[in-house]
Amino acid sequence: MKPLPDSVKKLIEAKTFANIATLMPDGSPHVTQTWVDHDGDLVLINTIEGSQKHKNVLRNPRVALDICDPANAFNVAVVRGRVKEVTFKGADEHVDRLAKKYLGQDKCQSRRPGMRRVLFKIEPLHIVPPFTDTTPRKST
Repeated sequence: MKPLPDSVKKLIEAKTFANIATLMPDGSPHVTQTWVDHDGDLVLINTIEGSQKHKNVLRNPRVALDICDPANAFNVAVVRGRVKEVTFKGADEHVDRLAKKYLGQDKCQSRRPGMRRVLFKIEPLHIVPPFTDTTPRKST
């Protein structure tokens, strides 16, 4: 696992969105925009059980993300890695934290009866830091 540079953590901690690419059964990419978070060096994505990205990750844990600064579309971090854990544990509380971050709401309001949240814990294997990172530019 590669450590997340502080510049990537800072971008994730801001009100930024990520595009996550997973692989369909035929190998074609499936890309969705999503809220993003991190826990230390793990990137966290929260989704709905049974969603296409959930099905894809269960079959093939390889993912790629771009995390884009909404104030500067050229300030993008790229993370390629694998989902090391798919869990329901803590997923509801996590989506509530994301709702607070992105919407200013204490609870995620889009839940429907029977909907289960699932949390992806992504292990970074390749990282390209954002352009605002002042350290010498090289991907890891």
